[in-house]
Amino acid sequence: MKKILIVEDEFAISQVLKAYIVKEQFQAVQCFTGDEAVEMFKLHEPDLVLLDVMLPGKDGWTILKEIRTISRCPIIMLTALGDVEYRLGGFDGGADDYIVKPFIADEVVARIKAVLRRSVPQASTRQKFGSLEIDFNGHLVLLHGDEVDLTPRDLSVLLFLAENPNRTFTRDQLIEHIWGWDYEGSDRAVDLAIKRLRKALAGWSENEGEIRTLRGVGYQFHVYE
Repeated sequence: MKKILIVEDEFAISQVLKAYIVKEQFQAVQCFTGDEAVEMFKLHEPDLVLLDVMLPGKDGWTILKEIRTISRCPIIMLTALGDVEYRLGGFDGGADDYIVKPFIADEVVARIKAVLRRSVPQASTRQKFGSLEIDFNGHLVLLHGDEVDLTPRDLSVLLFLAENPNRTFTRDQLIEHIWGWDYEGSDRAVDLAIKRLRKALAGWSENEGEIRTLRGVGYQFHVYE
């Protein structure tokens, strides 16, 4: 049974989310303050976190950063702030999805299922691109034999591009395939993900491949034949 940690200070909202999550055969753990969130995360080792931004004590952005230093667990941000910059801040910090209040509980459950599907490892199917090795079903990336630490969202971007080498995708196409058709944020989230991927893969030789920008068109996982 998958375990979901709900970090939400409004008791009524937390209870509604818990009820819907339990109904879908997930286990729900509740936390109501930012100061307790990371310790609760360490204690319960959830499979996914629903993380409110505005919390007493530490805010959601701080908690997101702290969790990302120790885990790649999927995190969905919950907030009443609809500004695009807040969404970009969440994705840049390693959030996997972003839901603006007020929301429909059924939508939250659907997003939970979608994010969990992206993070479930399957049988290993590996492919090498020089010193870069990608296990597509196992969701594992190795560079010079060492595992590359990526957030689930950035990993999804890399896997999608690498599954289609030397093919160019626009920002809108990447948004549709990775973030989903109902994503309401800016396409700058794609640029930020690519920037982080390039930094993570800095040791990948240009003679082997690169994540290439085709100005005015989009991005390409370019490998040399």
